Amino acid sequence: MARFHRRLIRLVMLPMALAAGWNAGAGVETRQDADTGRRSWTWSDQGGSVQLLQLLPDQTRAFFLGRGFKAQEPGRGLTAIPERPAAPDFELMDIDGKTHRLSDYRGEVVIINFWATWCPPCREEMPSMARAAALIEDDGIRMLAVNVGENEDTIFQFTANYPVSFPLLMDLDSQVTEAWPIRGLPTTFVVDPEGRIAFRAIGGREWDEDEILAPVRALK
Repeated sequence: MARFHRRLIRLVMLPMALAAGWNAGAGVETRQDADTGRRSWTWSDQGGSVQLLQLLPDQTRAFFLGRGFKAQEPGRGLTAIPERPAAPDFELMDIDGKTHRLSDYRGEVVIINFWATWCPPCREEMPSMARAAALIEDDGIRMLAVNVGENEDTIFQFTANYPVSFPLLMDLDSQVTEAWPIRGLPTTFVVDPEGRIAFRAIGGREWDEDEILAPVRALK
C-alpha cells in the first residue's frame, strides 16, 4: 500500500497541484465521513478549492504540507526524444472488453495518453484529443488513452460528459504506467511505426492544433 501511495504522489498529485496553481500558502481542510471513517483533504486558496484524494494516510498528507507548490505554465508543443527508445509493450483491456497490445500497432503511428478522471489537466485536454482523433483517423494514426488506476464504471461515467471515439484502456494496478518514463499526469507519448518513442508531452495540450499534429503526421 505504501508503494501505491508513492506512485500516486509522483505520478498524479504533484503535477495536479502544480497545474491547478496551488501554492505553499494554500489552506488544507480535513474531512472525515461519520459513517465510513474515510478521510479526504481539500487544498484551497483564493482561487477556489479542489479535493485531491481520499484514503491517504496521515504521513502522505504531511508530505504535501511540507512542500511548496508553485504555478506551472501550460505546456506547448511536443518534446522530441532524440534516442527514440523502444516503447514498452503492454496488453490492456479497454472499457468495452477488447484487449489491446501495443505490439499489434507496429507499422502505425500511435499517440498514447496516460490520464485519470480526477486529474483536472487530463479532463481539460480530453475534448481536444477527441477532435484530434477525428482529424488523424484518415491518416492511419491511432490514439489510445491509458487510464491509471480506475475501474470501468468510473471511466464510463466520465465519458458521459467527455465522449470520445478512441479506446480507453485500463491500467488497474499501474504496472504498465510504471514501465514508461512518466513524471506526472497527463503524459502523452507518440510512438513511431518502428515501435519507438519519438515525442513526449508532459501536461495538457490542445491536441488538434497544427503545431501538435504536424510532427506526428511527419512520422508516417
